[in-house]
Amino acid sequence: MKKDVIGSPPRFVKLALVTSVSLVMLFALLACGGTTAEQGDGTQDAGSLRLATTTSTKDSGLLEAIIPVFEAQTGISVEVISVGSGEAIALGESGEADVLLVHSPGAEKSFVEEGHADDTGRLDVMYNDFIIIGPVADPAGIASSTGNDAVASFTAIAQQEAVFISRNDNSGTHSKENSIWEKAGIEPDGSWYVKAGDGMGAVIAMANEMLGYTLADRATWLSNAASTELKIVCEKDPTGILFNQYGVICVNPNKNSSINHDGAVVFQQWITSPEGQALIAEYGITLFGEALFTPNADQALATAA
Repeated sequence: MKKDVIGSPPRFVKLALVTSVSLVMLFALLACGGTTAEQGDGTQDAGSLRLATTTSTKDSGLLEAIIPVFEAQTGISVEVISVGSGEAIALGESGEADVLLVHSPGAEKSFVEEGHADDTGRLDVMYNDFIIIGPVADPAGIASSTGNDAVASFTAIAQQEAVFISRNDNSGTHSKENSIWEKAGIEPDGSWYVKAGDGMGAVIAMANEMLGYTLADRATWLSNAASTELKIVCEKDPTGILFNQYGVICVNPNKNSSINHDGAVVFQQWITSPEGQALIAEYGITLFGEALFTPNADQALATAA
């Protein structure tokens, strides 16, 4: 599992100053009409940004907490396209999004290597973890028999043919689910394995209705838990298999003439800046008693410096 990295204070201060100066310069560029997002009628809209992102950032409530702050500070309006990470990445590949906020590391790496990102590439933003949730009765006996072993938990679910709801939407969560089944040596099939093809919030609701299990990100679970009769049956696997990292990527402006690359860069720098990271760190504490995400952009910057 990725561990916290603490950089020396002088280095972090320098990086924060550099980021702040860059943001000021970019905001000034925007004020002078520097962005060029083409509208359908051929005119240019300097203040609109298309953010393609995973459903977990929306379903958890994070975007509702931070996007208005970004819009107020920059004058850029954000159109949130909330889909699975796979679909969000596909939108970036086709030039139908300006910036991505996703959590599918393997697909993100391929996206960058294949030239779909700008020269900055992918930056870490934050992380949390995945959990396995299920009925309070726990018919597969996961909580009492497999502990915090995710692979053993999936194995028990398959052996008991207990209802399992799969995202089945090419999302980051679906990709993680598939990797756990693969490690368990199981190809899930049968009436017990339900392919939802939907977002995280909807899948949690479905698991609640069908008294089934599912893999969820902790943030979306915490924001939906009170409305369900489900519980966490497996979490914090020591192997790190349940680690959930999010990244931000600006789409290569050569993909489409309508891409608002300047605005995408502003967003990328803002969400990885000390201010953006502080907002992420604070989200959830008041509502749920704990932060839903842990910001870690500064760790990546400190490592690169």
